[in-house]
Amino acid sequence: QVQLVESGGGLVQAGGSLRLSCAASGRVFSIDEMGWYRQAPGKQREWVAVITSGGSTNYADSVKGRFTISRDNAKNVYLQMNSLKPEDTAVYYCNAVISPLTYWGRGTLVTVSS
Repeated sequence: QVQLVESGGGLVQAGGSLRLSCAASGRVFSIDEMGWYRQAPGKQREWVAVITSGGSTNYADSVKGRFTISRDNAKNVYLQMNSLKPEDTAVYYCNAVISPLTYWGRGTLVTVSS
């Protein structure tokens, strides 16, 4: 079992920055990869970024060049979000994969005003 708690969401103006954090507990040393997803009002949850246990990263085209995912140890993963746009408004969820299972946090709300 892995428990995930996100933090760092809030209200920011377009062009601004936020840094989301995700703290993992439990079987953290068994985690294969961690990532961020988001769900905007009325839309399906979409993938944002992923970082593997080896440190490889990948990003959705919509955030590439603006968002950076990082991991400082087996327990914490971050999402640095720069040049935010109103369309980035969503609840952001952290996830952790211990194949074949996926664990989710409860999310943190990011609102970008125009």
